[in-house]
Amino acid sequence: MHPYVAEEFTDAEQSVLRRYFTNLEGPVFALVNLPEVVKGALFARYSRSSKSLRRLFLDEFAGDLDLSGDVTVDATTGLDRADELYQRIFFEYGDDSVAQLGGVHLACEQASNVLTKVLERGRLASYLEQSTRYLGYDKRLVNGHYRFYRDSQLLESRYGARYVGEMDRMFDTYGELLKTLTEWLTKRFPKTPEDTDFVYRQAIRAKALDAVRGLLPASALSNLGIYASGQAYEALLLRMRAHPLEEVRDYAELMYDELVKVIPSFLKRLNVAERGGAWTTYLRETRAATSELVARWEQLQPPETGDHVRLVGFDPEGETRVLEAIVFETSTLSNEASCRLVSQLDGAARRELLATYVGSRANRRHRPGRAFERTDYRFELVTDYGAFRDLQRHRLLTVDWQPLTVDLGYDVPDIVVESGLAPRYEESLARSGELYHDLADDFPEVAQYAVALAYRIRYVMQMNAREAMHLIELRSSPQGHPNYRRVAHRMQELIARVAGHENLASAMAFVDHADTDLERLEAERQAERRRHNS
Repeated sequence: MHPYVAEEFTDAEQSVLRRYFTNLEGPVFALVNLPEVVKGALFARYSRSSKSLRRLFLDEFAGDLDLSGDVTVDATTGLDRADELYQRIFFEYGDDSVAQLGGVHLACEQASNVLTKVLERGRLASYLEQSTRYLGYDKRLVNGHYRFYRDSQLLESRYGARYVGEMDRMFDTYGELLKTLTEWLTKRFPKTPEDTDFVYRQAIRAKALDAVRGLLPASALSNLGIYASGQAYEALLLRMRAHPLEEVRDYAELMYDELVKVIPSFLKRLNVAERGGAWTTYLRETRAATSELVARWEQLQPPETGDHVRLVGFDPEGETRVLEAIVFETSTLSNEASCRLVSQLDGAARRELLATYVGSRANRRHRPGRAFERTDYRFELVTDYGAFRDLQRHRLLTVDWQPLTVDLGYDVPDIVVESGLAPRYEESLARSGELYHDLADDFPEVAQYAVALAYRIRYVMQMNAREAMHLIELRSSPQGHPNYRRVAHRMQELIARVAGHENLASAMAFVDHADTDLERLEAERQAERRRHNS
């Protein structure tokens, strides 16, 4: 198993932590005995902090809470709850709805960027992942190691020493270019009198981190907070146990060990051979068999190139379907009568109906109702893995992705080219590509860890028009990363021009097309104003 770094706490700190965390050493632990608002605030702060969750709690939260009432609690021994009712209803009678009513805040630390995508795949959960645009990876851990995953089989192979050496070189280059680019950006975008030193430094650092994150390998470790129901955790662990990567399977057991301390009844089926065992076997065998079958046919197809954002599926009558849904939900007409009414409307009336339903939106959070779910879009995307990390976290849609390779090439940020750092940037990416190719024959799955985030991955995102409005407006905002802002702009364009849904595209009134130099500057200014006004 990967050598996870254990934290060290004083006796006094352990006395506090034992009341609220199910584990004081390992990378996975649940939060208990804390108000929901505190757990939520902890996870929110977690995504922008380099600290572990337990250290963050001690440094920034424990001092503001009254902890005396929990002095006799020891969460690390497990919670001895009376679960007979849950066991009778859920385990014996199979009432899955019961498992939707109990949730757990779970911290998942030291997880690779490959693993975090697996953890975030489920729809019925909430996630907060450590941000690469606020936290640098240029510092080594207390044990002298950079933060990347070390697969045990790979380390014991003839590639072990080379893998560690190349990972270290990638992190070295990342650190060197981060420092150089930060200095260059400071000259390129001088501080203005209206901004404080803090706001300016934050905006410059975010710009630099955005630019160099493509040098990080997919093995780079991240921290992740999850809140999910027992049912969602059961489904997640089933999938993880069937996964081909050792890291994912091992991490599933770390998660299980902590979750059973809090919601044991909801996870009983996992270790029953004819239930969880059979389900895991089914997932593993169908995946392997399908991959083998498709691989035989795949070789017959020529390689494909083309646009990096393509609309590959849509209903040409999608706008009509939305109008029919609007009439149905706001009248007493049958579905057939609703369709007949819409068919009798001319162009002006159709536009009036849609505009009235959308209304006057004051901000992007004012979204129309479920009639917009009546039509959907299937996009095929080829983007760098960094942009995929951000887009993949949208859960109210279907997202499927292919294995991470180096075969689709990579992207070099414009700011890296402008600063003259492209040769060093590409040199590091070339080493990543060479290592991947050398590993791929013996370790086809594990080779993904060697791939830098600047390399492209192909995936599909299928979503209804309501989710498209949310995603496109959110991901086009000025503070967003340039790579996924371009994706959002292209999606809206394709909905209007290729699908011909011009009215639906126009309803996305908060798509931001403005150019910006320092993406995070205005957001940092707003945060500063909120701090001063609070």
